[in-house]
Amino acid sequence: MAHTTDGRARATLLALLLMVSLVTLALPASADPTGANFNSNSTGAIPTNSPSSITNNRSTITTVVLSAVQQDSRWKAYVGNVTGSLTLDDASSNTIYDWSALSVPTGEVYASRSGSVSFASPQCAQAGTITAEETALNMTGTEADSINNTFNGTDHTPTLVAGQTLSSCQMTSLYVNDASQGQTSTADFQEFLMEDATSSLIYVSIINDNKVGFDGKTYDFQMIVAESNVEAAHPYYFYIELG
Repeated sequence: MAHTTDGRARATLLALLLMVSLVTLALPASADPTGANFNSNSTGAIPTNSPSSITNNRSTITTVVLSAVQQDSRWKAYVGNVTGSLTLDDASSNTIYDWSALSVPTGEVYASRSGSVSFASPQCAQAGTITAEETALNMTGTEADSINNTFNGTDHTPTLVAGQTLSSCQMTSLYVNDASQGQTSTADFQEFLMEDATSSLIYVSIINDNKVGFDGKTYDFQMIVAESNVEAAHPYYFYIELG
């Protein structure tokens, strides 16, 4: 009788261990957006304009209308394509299955000056967070090219971020074929502002596969991020959430 009881106990213990193993294997390493890797990159800027000249006779008064296109020193942009796959891995990155055959990327690209963004409780960027970021980058909210005045719309596509739907955040839309699309939820390249639990400002670009971008070429995302016009360039950290 004792042997039977011991055998049942061992069988129950083995069953419990098997259940724990299966549950542990099924848990993903993280349900949050993950850090993005750069496979390639290149940088371009507006060409320098040569000054025009004019020669007038002495004793004259000349009325002129001057124009110039000057590169904004408080912003920089990133455009490009997204590759990746969804996978089921354990803590050692051993894969039991993946969906690498998914060829049409969806999701979001995130950029922040914070290298330790927490996606535990994402929310739309609050006024205080935006103001603090402007101050850190030598901006004031009243300037035409401030963060607040650049992201001055709210009509973006409702977006799932780490399981939380964000809508009506401050947003803007990037240009297509050298022209504005207007700040609407139907624009191909929408970008909005969110923050994490530590009040780090995060730029969110909604992935839109293979759409014509600002220069007539096709991209999956376009985004702009703020920069100081008096300090050395700041690093930005990129994250991706697929699907």
